[in-house]
Amino acid sequence: MLYSLEAGGKRIRPLLLFATLAAFGADTKKGLQTAAAIEMIHTYSLIHDDLPSMDNDDLRRGKPTNHKVFGDAFAILAGDALLTYSFQIITETPAEWANAEMKLNLIDELSKAAGAEGMVGGQVADISGEEKELTLNELEYIHIHKTGKLLECSVISGAILSGAEKETINILAEFAYHLGLAFQIRDDILDLEGTEDIIGKPVGSDTYNNKSTYPSLLSLEGAKKSLHQHIQQAKSKLKETGLNTSLLEEITDLIETRDH
Repeated sequence: MLYSLEAGGKRIRPLLLFATLAAFGADTKKGLQTAAAIEMIHTYSLIHDDLPSMDNDDLRRGKPTNHKVFGDAFAILAGDALLTYSFQIITETPAEWANAEMKLNLIDELSKAAGAEGMVGGQVADISGEEKELTLNELEYIHIHKTGKLLECSVISGAILSGAEKETINILAEFAYHLGLAFQIRDDILDLEGTEDIIGKPVGSDTYNNKSTYPSLLSLEGAKKSLHQHIQQAKSKLKETGLNTSLLEEITDLIETRDH
């Protein structure tokens, strides 16, 4: 469990949660348990994604994948344990940072984002779409669920911990929707333009596996244009909140220009 958790990564989901808390002027320490829980969910999904029965990858975050070090069985169990522990750690949030209702709402959001309505559902659609030429709508469905829902959960969790009104949460969810698509489009671009040393995993795997991507459907230039459009729409939603969203805007810019 620790091998994969401590392997590094962008930590973009915890960053989004803390930046959302900061937008409300809330103490970012409130989000420590939930941020760790979301990162555990993300890490478990990567461990399982890398398994021979799924993406069969040997390298993750510049290190051998979990199953390459510990074997398939322990990799599966490490992922299972991280998934389960994520919900436990939310319940352990100190009462002065989150009351029982907040914790329930956090667990509800994370369950939906990680399960069949979210990440796992997106993974199923992704596997089903292999060796097929998907439409843009089908590709967006995969990425909204596989990647976007957990990013959205990070933002919404920060809002829940801040005691936000439903209307503001809805606007932030729309922000996260565009951010999630932008994140994945940038991933697809990096699979063509990135380098293995910086990204920490093999490049060109989407092409090798005959996966539909934004560049394959829109062209590389079209994908870059779509990326910029989603970034601008995300920023527009931030302005609608009336909050101090400078950190969220900084993360949004980072997603557009990141090299790994």
